[in-house]
Amino acid sequence: MKTDTEMDIDSEEDQKKLLMQQEITIVKRMSHISHKIAVMSGKGGVGKSTVSVNLAAAFALENYQTGIIDVDLHGPDVPHMLGVENAILKQSPQGILPVKAMENLEVLSIEFMLPVKGAPIIWRGPKKTGAIRQFLSDVTWGNLDVLVIDNPPGTGDEPLTVLQSISPLDGVVMVTTPQAVAGEDVRKCVNMVKGLNIPILGIIENMSGFTCPHCHEEINILGKGGGKQLAEELDVPYLGSLPIETGVGKTQDQGKPFILENPDSEISKKFIKIVSKIENKVFNSKK
Repeated sequence: MKTDTEMDIDSEEDQKKLLMQQEITIVKRMSHISHKIAVMSGKGGVGKSTVSVNLAAAFALENYQTGIIDVDLHGPDVPHMLGVENAILKQSPQGILPVKAMENLEVLSIEFMLPVKGAPIIWRGPKKTGAIRQFLSDVTWGNLDVLVIDNPPGTGDEPLTVLQSISPLDGVVMVTTPQAVAGEDVRKCVNMVKGLNIPILGIIENMSGFTCPHCHEEINILGKGGGKQLAEELDVPYLGSLPIETGVGKTQDQGKPFILENPDSEISKKFIKIVSKIENKVFNSKK
């Protein structure tokens, strides 16, 4: 009969074997995806998920086979923004199948696995890390042109797991608002990514100004120019600014990406320019 110590050793060895097998599976899954882009921010509430969803939708519109994975375990908003929050995951012999949100766009989120709508995720770090690794190893995306990863804010377990598990990443898009306090948090996030030797594709300044629909005067509610200044200080590309637009919230509540519903709006045109810059960095640089 084995002692408790011997059983602990077996348990540790089994855990190491499981992790090694999981890493091999993740590498195999990711090998079918041509490009992988993480969207991050050091601060919550900057519109990171909005950027992720519209970025993925823009790629899909360009006829790229696109996937988006929602790694924000505590606030999985992506399914709601794409109108598939009530979808049920299906199993295939190859693994879990992502949910089809629109033509050329599939999505995966912890939201699809909750026992009831609105159930909170009350997990400590190791369990969150394990869930993300399981996402990456158990889901079969098939052949994708690009995968967009919507990370939670900060530099903790979840984003670190993504950055270390998906290799190589084509790069990270950072989202900030013009406020100095947001910029300081994003600065930490940029330094984290640089420390891991992962490319920074650029910084987006979201919620940059608001044009009054009545007098058409621009009002800088949260300030302006903080994102560009931060990019210059950190010597990373500046991708552009996105103004506050009241219609963004409405379309997201309806489960539709804003750029699809309002292609001629100012914010959509600015976003398409940003997407074009990212596309040139990621796709054209590897041709």
